[in-house]
Amino acid sequence: MSRRILRPASLLPRSSLTTWSSRATATSSKAWTCAVNSQHARRIHARANEYLPTNLPEWNESQRGVREAIAKICSQYTDEYWMEKDTEHKFPWELYNDLAANGWLGICLPEEYGGSGLGISEAAVMLQTISESGACMNGASSVHMNIFGLEPVAKFGTKEQKERWLVPLIQGKERACFGVTEPNTGLDTLRLQSIATKHGDHYRIKGSKVFISTAQVAEKILLLVRTAPFDANKPSHGLSLFYTDLDRSQVQITEIPKMGRSAVDTNTLFFEDWKVPTEDLVGQEGEGFKMIMHGMNAERILVGAEALGIGYAALRRTSHYVNERVVFGNPIGKYQGIQHPLAECWMNLESARLMIYLAGRMYDDGYTDGEYANAGKFLASESAFKAAERAIMSHGGMGYAKEYHVERYLREATLSRIAPVSGEMIKNYIGQKVLGLPKSY
Repeated sequence: MSRRILRPASLLPRSSLTTWSSRATATSSKAWTCAVNSQHARRIHARANEYLPTNLPEWNESQRGVREAIAKICSQYTDEYWMEKDTEHKFPWELYNDLAANGWLGICLPEEYGGSGLGISEAAVMLQTISESGACMNGASSVHMNIFGLEPVAKFGTKEQKERWLVPLIQGKERACFGVTEPNTGLDTLRLQSIATKHGDHYRIKGSKVFISTAQVAEKILLLVRTAPFDANKPSHGLSLFYTDLDRSQVQITEIPKMGRSAVDTNTLFFEDWKVPTEDLVGQEGEGFKMIMHGMNAERILVGAEALGIGYAALRRTSHYVNERVVFGNPIGKYQGIQHPLAECWMNLESARLMIYLAGRMYDDGYTDGEYANAGKFLASESAFKAAERAIMSHGGMGYAKEYHVERYLREATLSRIAPVSGEMIKNYIGQKVLGLPKSY
C-alpha cells in the first residue's frame, strides 16, 4: 500500500486559517530549518520548560501547523480555569465552543460534510496540545468523541446518514457519547447483554451501559447492542451498531462521582423499552463489532497523546518550580536527587511520543493491526503517570496543594492507565499477537 500524504495547511479547517496563516507556516518552517541547519541555532529542539513548543522532532509541517493553531486557542484557558471546572464539575463549554467555531471538531471527518479530512496523526497533535496546555483529560475528553467516535459512521453509514449526523456534530450543534461498556462484561465486548429486538420500523432496546462519558450533555449516542444470541462459534456476530437520539424520557442517566476528570461527566445508563428507529442502524445488522473495532486503534493513539500532554505539562511546571525553589542555599533543581528523576521522565515521555506518532502514521497509511497503537498508549500512560507523580514529589508539600495543580495532573493521568484498555490487557495482546504466546484469558 502506498504511503498516504498528509494534507497541507490549505486543507486545515477553513476558519482556522486566520490563526494559522501562510506567514505562520513560513515562520514555523523557518524555525525548524534553522534549528536543524544553523550552527548558531540552539541544539535542543524543544525545552521541556517551554509552553507548547512547536518544533518537536518527527512532526511534519501539517502537524506543527495544528499544534500552533490549537496552542493559540488553548492559551486563553489557564490552569486556574481548569481547576475551577474540575472543582465545580462544570463542562468546559468555552473551549468546546471555541474549537467548534474554528472548525476543529471535524478534524478527521470528511470534507464534504464540513470536516477537514486530516489524519489521526494531526488529531493526536490536537489532543496532546489541549491536554498539555494544563487542560489534561478534562479538556481533551470534551472533544474526544468527535475525533474518533464517528469513524464507523463516516466509513459505514449511508450518504443520508452522514449528512444527517456528521454535519451538526462537526458544527458543534450536536454532541455524542459512546455506549459500549456494560456493568457485567467490561472489556469482554463480545458478550454484551443489552438486547435490541426489531418491531416494524423500530427496535426496542433493553439493558444498561456504564462509564459513558458526556451523557449529561450529549444529544446523540453511538450504541452497540445485541440483535442476535451469542454464538461461541461466531462470537463477533450478532452485535449491531446504532447512532441515535439519547432520549432521556426512555433512558435513565446517573452520573458516577469519580477521582478525577470531574469537568466531564461519567455515567451509568439504564433502559427498559427504548424505541430506536430502524434508520438509525449503522451498516448491516449483526456487523456492529467489526465496525466498532475500526476505531479502536485510533482511540488508543489519541488517548496516548492525551496522556503525553499531561506528562509534559507536569514536567514543564516542575522544571519551573525546582529552578525557583531554594533550599539549603541552592535551587533544588541543582540537586541530583531532584534532577535525575525529572531527566528520566523526559526521556520516557519522548520515547512514548515517538511510538505514539509512529502508530499514528501507520494508522493513516492503512495499517490495521494494533501492536503499535496499544504499545504507544501503554508507554504514554505510564510515562505520564510517573511524570505527574514525580511532579508532586518534587514540589514536596506544595505538590499536595491544589493551587500548584500537579495533584490534578496525577488524578488525570491515572485515568489513562485504566481506559479505554488496561495495561494488563495490552500486555496480553502483545504477548499473544507479537510474541506468539498462548492466549492467557
